[in-house]
Amino acid sequence: MKKAPLYSRSRRPGPGPAAPTAATAAMDRAAPATSAAPGRRQRALQALRRHERRLWWLGLLLVLALAWAWRAGPAGKPALTIEQIDHLMRKSIAEKPLDSAAARAYEKVIPSVVRVVGYAKDEDETPDPAKAAREGKDTTPRPEAGPRKEAARPKEPEMKERGVGTGVVIIDNGTILTNLHVVLGAEQVKVTFMDGLETEARLVSVMPEHDLAVLQSRKIPDDLAAATMRGTADLRPGDRVMAVGFPFGVGPSASEGVVSGLKREFRSPEGDRLLTNLIQFDAAANPGNSGGPLITMEGEVVGIVTAILNPTKQRVFVGIGFAVPIENAAAGAGMPPF
Repeated sequence: MKKAPLYSRSRRPGPGPAAPTAATAAMDRAAPATSAAPGRRQRALQALRRHERRLWWLGLLLVLALAWAWRAGPAGKPALTIEQIDHLMRKSIAEKPLDSAAARAYEKVIPSVVRVVGYAKDEDETPDPAKAAREGKDTTPRPEAGPRKEAARPKEPEMKERGVGTGVVIIDNGTILTNLHVVLGAEQVKVTFMDGLETEARLVSVMPEHDLAVLQSRKIPDDLAAATMRGTADLRPGDRVMAVGFPFGVGPSASEGVVSGLKREFRSPEGDRLLTNLIQFDAAANPGNSGGPLITMEGEVVGIVTAILNPTKQRVFVGIGFAVPIENAAAGAGMPPF
């Protein structure tokens, strides 16, 4: 059975010219004879038809002349060959090499990276009478000859650096994301911005389930820029990433690697906390990188570096690092979901 076509481009032929009637024939006979005489417009059209071939050749020659002039370039110079263009490109690249994707990503995120230091009182300098008694030391004040002197006040213990980590600015009002274990137990927290400004920061909120903390710096640079964050929905193993921070206090430092896996779990060495839904990566990270950003080659933050896995007792990188996805971190900071 023949199928009817769904679509058709054909059109039906329109009605043909109507046969002349007696009225139209009479009108033609009544038309004045002067209408058949050619006017100026008709004479011009007739002249164009007579010289049509010559005008066509003249136009073709004009087009060829313009094309030759464009190819020759200014001042009639010959056009560059493919070999000359390739040589000039290689020379330009050699004189001014193109920045790598990693270098561009680092330059984009580094204004938002901060050094985080936690301080606590040095307990060794705190007077402890019980400890002195156990060690056999006499702590009884002795009378001094001469005028009575006021008893010396016990020396206040100094604030000592207890840990160095990294943070990243997520809001340009000085809101900073870092790891909870970087500031846990610290009596004072200081952050240092990339322009050298050092200021105190207060703890705003914590997310123990993700080992994250939100800080608010008391002062901020005039041109502070927040990092660009990106969701991890399209992140895949093999994607290139970079960890930026202060490993062992040295930095800022950058290390490049790839995403090794997704939705990983990690239990802290003390065994008191289990972190889930982590990004596994192989970019070198060490103590001090904690709290720093894990970024893509576009300079966008996809995670917060939080832990490294090492089966030995040494706290050094052996190829497995973990980061908290930025969705979890941003939600804890009160930011809308991606």
